[in-house]
Amino acid sequence: MTTHERELTAPADLCLPGGRLNPAAVGWTRRPLHRANLRGWGRRKRWEYWGVVTPSHIIGLVASSLDYAGVHGVYVLDRATGAEFAKDVVVPLARGAVLPDRSGAGTVSVRGGGLAIDIRQDPAATVIRATAPGVRIDLEVPLPEGHESLGVVVPWGPNRFQYTVKDVGRPARGRLRLGPDEFAIDPADSFAVLDHGRGKWPYAVTWNWAAGSGPGRSVQLGGKWTDGTGVTENALFTGGRLHKIGDELEWAYDRGDWLRPWRITGPRVEVEFRPFHEKVARTQLGVVASETHQCFGHFSGRVQDDDGAWVDLDGLTGWAEEARQRW
Repeated sequence: MTTHERELTAPADLCLPGGRLNPAAVGWTRRPLHRANLRGWGRRKRWEYWGVVTPSHIIGLVASSLDYAGVHGVYVLDRATGAEFAKDVVVPLARGAVLPDRSGAGTVSVRGGGLAIDIRQDPAATVIRATAPGVRIDLEVPLPEGHESLGVVVPWGPNRFQYTVKDVGRPARGRLRLGPDEFAIDPADSFAVLDHGRGKWPYAVTWNWAAGSGPGRSVQLGGKWTDGTGVTENALFTGGRLHKIGDELEWAYDRGDWLRPWRITGPRVEVEFRPFHEKVARTQLGVVASETHQCFGHFSGRVQDDDGAWVDLDGLTGWAEEARQRW
């Protein structure tokens, strides 16, 4: 059941010295191996997104630079009440944003409008601190021995390309403070997902993304933005081992009612996702606009691993989203 895509096993620079895509960097990895040596200004997109699911809350943190603006945010959902906390800021020219060129190494730091996010990446763990008026998040995300992540370089062309790392199913521990209330985050029943992105994007793009985790199993699925490039960001994880899926997938969902079940299918994928909450995020900055519908919910169905066995996804929790960007 192996994929047709090329697996990279040695470090690679994302770009050639002149700034164009390095053809030798195209492929996928089981651990971060790319250095995002991006050059130029105006089309670069760089971000770190961490999503954390606990039995009581869902947390989202984003630190990003679009060159002409930094877009940073903290989001918390109370799963019992449906109450949301959100703090989003836009910093002109992404002033002060520090985003390293390697995933899993270095420190991410952004500030703006009373929001601060600091992410220290070490070989054994990632430590995340975020503060905004009324909220404080202190997290440690250990890296278990033998844990694999999915790295993919998506080539639209020599001057438009993206490197992404989707690291799914990491245990998370720490504390969440909301106003006067404090909640413990226990690695026995909480998990974290990283979306690390570095690239040069076209002006208009739409993507789908789904990620879900449970004990010993995780799934990472994408769509639309990789179609026709020859690579995908689809994978199953069992016991920390990555099973790469090279098929483009069909996504079926109701854009008039985002809380209806979603279906994601392909030769090795038969997945249903049932949302329990919809988060809507919109940004309008003149000719720049973004609209994301991120639904949190539960997965069911099955995915086929590299050995040909079907793995049951029932009980996995996470999200599925559609994002439309003009940037």
